[in-house]
Amino acid sequence: MSEQYQARIPIYPRSVKGRFRNLKWAVLALAYGVFFLLPWLRWERAFGPDQAVLFDIPGRRFYLFNLLVHPQDIFWLAAVLIILALLLFMVTGLAGRVFCGYFCFQTLWTDVFMAIERAIQGDRGARMRLDRSGWTAGRLLKKGATHAVWLGVAFLTGLTFTLYWADAPALTAAFFTGQAPFAAYATTGLLTLTTWLLAGVLREQVCTYMCPYARFQSVMFDRDTLIISYDRDRGEGTAGRATLRDGGRDLAARREGGVGDCIDCDYCVQVCPVGIDIRDGLQYQCIHCALCVDACDAVMDRLKWPRGLVRYTSEHALAGQRTRLLKPKTLGYGVPLLLITLLLAWGVAHQAPLDASVSQVRQPLFVRLSDGSIQNSYEIKVNNKTQYPMTLEVRVSGLDGAVLDMGRIEQVTLMPEHRTTLLARVRYQAPPGAARQQALVFELVPVMPEGLDPVLVGSQFILR
Repeated sequence: MSEQYQARIPIYPRSVKGRFRNLKWAVLALAYGVFFLLPWLRWERAFGPDQAVLFDIPGRRFYLFNLLVHPQDIFWLAAVLIILALLLFMVTGLAGRVFCGYFCFQTLWTDVFMAIERAIQGDRGARMRLDRSGWTAGRLLKKGATHAVWLGVAFLTGLTFTLYWADAPALTAAFFTGQAPFAAYATTGLLTLTTWLLAGVLREQVCTYMCPYARFQSVMFDRDTLIISYDRDRGEGTAGRATLRDGGRDLAARREGGVGDCIDCDYCVQVCPVGIDIRDGLQYQCIHCALCVDACDAVMDRLKWPRGLVRYTSEHALAGQRTRLLKPKTLGYGVPLLLITLLLAWGVAHQAPLDASVSQVRQPLFVRLSDGSIQNSYEIKVNNKTQYPMTLEVRVSGLDGAVLDMGRIEQVTLMPEHRTTLLARVRYQAPPGAARQQALVFELVPVMPEGLDPVLVGSQFILR
């Protein structure tokens, strides 16, 4: 087994300060703020729950602020997924794996878990010494406290996700009094376990071995893609790297001697959350978090040397050529992305307030009455998708001489977000030689509120 699989090499990322680390903290604060606070945000509605974002599975509707999504709007989800995929591919082609480094849930939660570990166990050197110290009482206490806080954050993560599927205050009270549904406990428990395992225990192994994106990202790269790069010509010179002891601190003297600017301090390696050496070139494990850029810039600043030995750049720029961001591949992603986004926005803005469908009763397919006319029966399903009551009249058109029979129902009133099924009978005296089937249209005309367009649903009238 040891010949086939490499044992895990422990990684102890070192803390670093800089503009990219600050950007990651800002994204992390925004993501955590949205995720953990959104279920508790109240939203006033004329009808329905007062939770801003609620995925109501029993009621078969999703509440997203002022937008109400019904099962009939499932194509919106397909459009959103296509938009996200195109956006991911376009951004990757332009700036590499910035999604992995700044927005991926695995990265965001791992950052927090590592910050907790650093606060309890100390920075890189202290954690390494702790792991070499054997299972002493101090080590047990620090490791136990770390995992306890990890589990607390993981539990809060699982519970918060569950709160999106029911009223947050009510579900929280029911959860801690043992009255919540089993699905709430199962979902929270599963997400607690997976969050603790992925963000606390596995960490970089998720990015290296489990995430498929790392394996096919290079397909979207080209020589114009902005990636984390080490300037080998500047860092190595003609004589290679040299420490300050071997090459000195005088930059001009180092360059006269052919020595590169890299002082081989390994700070860029020590801060890397996936444990790679960026000086070995681009590797599939790299998540483009740019912490190595902050580390190298910090060293250059202390030495009062120019920044940029490790930087965001392209292969063309490293070779002294111009980087092209606007190119056919970018347009190939950007144009469909823009069109689908506009179509989705138009679809949401023009959401129909009323949804209806009609199906013919097949048993019997038709009935011949005593006066010689033919009667067909239909089921009309109507769904009020608005936040106000709606009164409808049902009419029939498209078949001259057809008579609609709705029984005793003259008008139907639907409460907000309610649906109903109506039974309609249509009689028709067919002229001699009429075709076996005739087109038929049901019109659902809103009486209240006024000004809404009627909804037309078509069907067939069977004569024989």
